[in-house]
Amino acid sequence: MPAARESLLDAAYRALARRPWSAVRMVDVAAAAGVSRQTLYNEFGSKEGLARALVRREADGYLSGVEHALSGPGDPCERLTATAEWTTSAARRNALVRAMLTGCWSERLPSPALTAVPSSSAVPAQRRADGPLPAPGDFVALVRDRAVAALNDVGAPEPPDLTELARSCELAVRLALSCVAAPPGEGGVGELVRNALPRQSTS
Repeated sequence: MPAARESLLDAAYRALARRPWSAVRMVDVAAAAGVSRQTLYNEFGSKEGLARALVRREADGYLSGVEHALSGPGDPCERLTATAEWTTSAARRNALVRAMLTGCWSERLPSPALTAVPSSSAVPAQRRADGPLPAPGDFVALVRDRAVAALNDVGAPEPPDLTELARSCELAVRLALSCVAAPPGEGGVGELVRNALPRQSTS
């Protein structure tokens, strides 16, 4: 991603932390990023385009964290637990991630349509942002499928039962999402996941 585009998205994210999206002005975002307003419009086309690109970036960042958790040390149960813990911590720190995972968009946030919008942008990253954005159910499927792919290659003495592995991965994701909506008590999401996963699929 070009440096100017990344700087503009950073500036938009910081502005959103201080005021509702409806009060975020394009001219202020451009000034905060140290570029011209024309550069901002060349990159995103409109404020709606900027919102879509910001949501897409935060979705990609969340999914990158999922990949990192799944590639970490430990057995499959520990890696699914790390993925669930990443999900809850990312949602706690990032209001856009929380909105994407739960489908609950507050009036302070941009709320772009999740369906694709017509795009005439010459910027490849913006054409991608103008495509479909993930809904909560999409995130469940994306994380589940990435977890199955990562954990199916662990090198266990016997290949895992893929149906059972997929069920365990989806269970971990859905437990994490439930903890985003209703934070757990002592032990947190990690304890819930460890206690819920069938041992034969995570050893």
